Amino acid sequence: MPKATETVLEIDLGALVHNYHYLRSKLKAETKFLGVIKAFAYGSDAVKVAQKLIALGVDYLAVAYVKEGIVLRDAGIKTPILVLHPQQANFDELIERCLEPSLYSPKVLKEFLETAKKHNQTNYPIHLKFNTGLNRLGFWENDVDFIKEQLGGRAEIKVKSVFSHLAASDDQTEAAFTKTQISSFERIVKEVDEKLGYTPFRHLLNTSGILNYPEAQYDMVRSGIGLYGFGNAPEIDSELKPVATLKTIISQIHNIEPNESVGYNRAFTSEGYKTTATLPLGHADGIGRQYGNGKACVSVNGQKAPIIGNVCMDMIMIDITGIDCKEGDEVIVFGKNPSAEEFAAGADTISYELLTGISQRVKRSFLGT
Repeated sequence: MPKATETVLEIDLGALVHNYHYLRSKLKAETKFLGVIKAFAYGSDAVKVAQKLIALGVDYLAVAYVKEGIVLRDAGIKTPILVLHPQQANFDELIERCLEPSLYSPKVLKEFLETAKKHNQTNYPIHLKFNTGLNRLGFWENDVDFIKEQLGGRAEIKVKSVFSHLAASDDQTEAAFTKTQISSFERIVKEVDEKLGYTPFRHLLNTSGILNYPEAQYDMVRSGIGLYGFGNAPEIDSELKPVATLKTIISQIHNIEPNESVGYNRAFTSEGYKTTATLPLGHADGIGRQYGNGKACVSVNGQKAPIIGNVCMDMIMIDITGIDCKEGDEVIVFGKNPSAEEFAAGADTISYELLTGISQRVKRSFLGT
């Protein structure tokens, strides 16, 4: 891999390929695969990741919001795109770009029906999301009759899929709750089939669901974080490869004497002689203040160097005492070692937040294109 000469987020598309094949190996050949590429493909690059996933044979893509889907359509991507959290203000654009909405409440269903009518649509594909225990978005099980009533005799839209989302598929201590969700989903899809008079395809599993509950893969699965190299368990992480590596360089080295302080508010005071390095990235780049004051470590020439003092907007300082390095040397913030999960854990957060928070001002570079 090339050495960094500035702050850069390196995107390894070869790792993405590896992760996709690993996850696919857990599925039946006929099971469809949806790649989740919301939030700039978990902080990387939505268009590049989408193009690679399409080349690999994914059946669907998913984004959170309509604007994210528009970016993909403008890049020439024609694969079906599920919009997981569409807003009424964007329904016109959604239809114009042939995006497929997740409809999750009586209000949203009524609003989309009216928009589809306005656009003279026939059998426009929609996806019904049901709440089976996450209590975030979704119709309730007892809404099926209402849905039938709304769709009866209406030709504007047609239900393409019925789905739900597991709340704790990564936590084996919550297996009983997950199985309750699966049972609830079984009841819902059976009732939907009976009331609609046809059978939309079904999907329930996220990345951890694919790995822990393959018996519930139904017609399609959805994977987000797994594609980017994390399986919510150390034994799975070892089978996957991180797609994103955040690299930077040492801007300046300082020799600090006892009782000298470093950074804003003098948050770090040296108890002895120390050597520190300043790096050109900070909380404006996605490395938040919670990582300061020894909560996280970076890697300098293979050795751990803790972040000291408060993280600044554009800079962080690290303790490089005893590490053989010089100004201009490469620093790994996260990648293989430390992983994004390890880096995030020091500040009591998760890889999802760290990855998706990397600012768009950080340059992206690509391997394995």
